[in-house]
Amino acid sequence: MSAITLSEQSRIVVSKDQVSSDLAGETAILNLKNGVYYGLDPVGSRIWNLVQEPTTFAEIRDALLGHYDVEKVTLESDIRDLLNQLAQHGLVEIQP
Repeated sequence: MSAITLSEQSRIVVSKDQVSSDLAGETAILNLKNGVYYGLDPVGSRIWNLVQEPTTFAEIRDALLGHYDVEKVTLESDIRDLLNQLAQHGLVEIQP
């Protein structure tokens, strides 16, 4: 499966085919279609919390830029990588 191109206006939301739970700052996600569990570290969990309601890539980036001391280009790349992985596993839906 190829990577999805994300623009600033790309809208991301969690899939209906999953359930998740906060575990002391980390997140456990169960894909209901394939029965596989996934885990997110605290930064991934913050992104996960942001996409519980439809939000744009730019909104995610801006929320994290205000919270973490990181270069914008590095942050954008890391967010893209995580969102693409989540989409490939059917955990989020991305509308370009």
